Amino acid sequence: MVNTLDPPARRVSRLEGIKENSHFLREPIATELENDSDHFSKDGVQILKFHGSYQQFNRDQRGKSYSFMLRTRNPGGFIPAVLYKALDRLTDDYGSGNLRATTRQGFQIHGILKQNLKTVLSEIVRNMGSTLGACGDLNRNVMAPSAPYKNRPDYVYAWEYADKLADLLTPQTGAYYEIWLDGEKVISAEEDPEVKEARQRNSHGTVFTNVEEPIYGEHYMPRKFKICITVPGDNSVDIYTQDVGFVVITNDAGELEGFNVLAGGGLGRTHNNEATFARKADEIGYVDKADVYDLLKAIVSTQRDYGDRFNRKHARMKYLINDWGVEKFRDQVARYLGKPLQPFRPLPDWKYEDYLGWHEQGDGKLFFGLSVENGRVKDEGAFQLKKALRIIIDRFELPMRLTPNHNVLLYEIDPAWQDEIESILGEHGVVFDPSQLNPLTRYSMACPALPTCSLALSESERVLPSMIDRIQALLDRMGLGDEHFVIRMTGCPNGCARPYIAELGLVGSGAEAYQVWLGACPNQTRLSKPYTQKMPAVELETFFEPLFAYFKQDRTKGESFGDFCDRVGFDQLRAFSESYELGSAMIASKSPRKNRRRVSLPDEVYADLKAHSNQEDRPMNQIVKDALLMYFKEKSATEAVVVETEALLNTEPTSVAETMSITEATPIAETTSAELI
Repeated sequence: MVNTLDPPARRVSRLEGIKENSHFLREPIATELENDSDHFSKDGVQILKFHGSYQQFNRDQRGKSYSFMLRTRNPGGFIPAVLYKALDRLTDDYGSGNLRATTRQGFQIHGILKQNLKTVLSEIVRNMGSTLGACGDLNRNVMAPSAPYKNRPDYVYAWEYADKLADLLTPQTGAYYEIWLDGEKVISAEEDPEVKEARQRNSHGTVFTNVEEPIYGEHYMPRKFKICITVPGDNSVDIYTQDVGFVVITNDAGELEGFNVLAGGGLGRTHNNEATFARKADEIGYVDKADVYDLLKAIVSTQRDYGDRFNRKHARMKYLINDWGVEKFRDQVARYLGKPLQPFRPLPDWKYEDYLGWHEQGDGKLFFGLSVENGRVKDEGAFQLKKALRIIIDRFELPMRLTPNHNVLLYEIDPAWQDEIESILGEHGVVFDPSQLNPLTRYSMACPALPTCSLALSESERVLPSMIDRIQALLDRMGLGDEHFVIRMTGCPNGCARPYIAELGLVGSGAEAYQVWLGACPNQTRLSKPYTQKMPAVELETFFEPLFAYFKQDRTKGESFGDFCDRVGFDQLRAFSESYELGSAMIASKSPRKNRRRVSLPDEVYADLKAHSNQEDRPMNQIVKDALLMYFKEKSATEAVVVETEALLNTEPTSVAETMSITEATPIAETTSAELI
């Protein structure tokens, strides 16, 4: 079975054979789902990904106790109220009890046992959801800006075509419904006829005939394939990191004319392997709206037929374009399309948007963007985000859009409901005013990493909050407390949280150690570069102090940290750091901090401390001080100890992070007073 252009035969990896023998994604999943084992075979795990699930085990525990993660497929991040309520219920009944918003605008449920996998997946489908194609070697979730501007035709077109392009590349095999719903094909909405027609249209060899998968064939794609669509100027989708990016082009009347097209972005790489690298997408051309489906099929066919199917580390489309060059790639796409692409049209400058806070939709209603730290929708102490969202969704039946930086956007809100929504959030300890957020946290992202990701070399989601606290404390002490920049962290070099396009990227390179990437810009249009291969987490302050001191000394007016690092270059950064005397910038600061004593706390203790601080509306350092005073009073029979403790803690810092160095698994045996907190 070949297409009409019949590319030359090449060596293929073992995984290509697994796909070929899967009977279009049916086996060995269908058979192994019926046995009593708590896990799938190695071959089964590979095919399971196409159905939207990863097999995992908790690396914090001894032995392998298997569970499964399910990831939803939601073009443009759309989560109807009925689906959110189902996901909320399912994670309580069968999962870990919390939801994880992804950086591709879907939700993940972790901790599902194999015997419950079919129940959970079928319930997702019956409640207007899907997991088909959320993982695996095919098109992943199509991203789009989450903002529901009803008076902006370009945003409306972006949502519309996110759905249509996702439908075009949805796997057509019946395996998904046969396995998980016993053959019952539940469809929440009728597919657009033009999409159906375009899928079958054999434009110059783009389609296989008389098979279940007309576009993918029996081998699907060489690796995962990522698409986004946006409007001119809105880079909330990180368009340069995608395999294919579409930009809506309208005329002066707001009517859709066509799309600018970019291709060849991708961030996954491997440590110590220079043949793997992050790459920024190239401008490919412009296509009229009538040709957009055939153009996408032409790009997919080029990667499908010429992408590397032997070396999976070299299998993403970015390597094909890098090896061929843009012109050869464009020429091959034109052959599949049947005509040349038109020139790329001029665009305004890009801007990174997160849409937090309250906004008008343009039709009299409101939408509201809510920051979700690292995408984790959970209840923890006084912080009850999961409960608050469920109350709001139950009461107002609001649809939701997940944002590309794993936040939540609620829309179709009657202005009369605003006060009640704020009240519900406030009562559950959720900060809803973006001006009250730490800007470093607001513009940060982390992948889940440990304990569930088998690829993680270091912590990510669990330690990023404490790392940000330490960076903020350092900036405060250096008189740079109002500065902010984009920070992203991953536990391995695969780059799921897109760290290589952040101003400060932290990439796990070993136990409690990270590569540091610097030099990207605030609007994510320039890649960062590796500054150091392994920074121990415990050395964060001493590592960044010279860089921040140089930034403070030589920045231009309004220059961001990422732009500064790119302008001066790494040679200058290293030269300055080597000659820098630690502490000198803080001595010269307009607001020096005399009290720099530190005591370490485990992350879970710090989380409890933070929760109590929010609940009691009392500074964290005050709670620490009171607890220490009480401890010493109880343990000491002399008044002198109390007097000495009060003297030590008399000068209060502005935040607890200034007196604590929070790191992963920090021993606290020498600071037993902290155990009281």
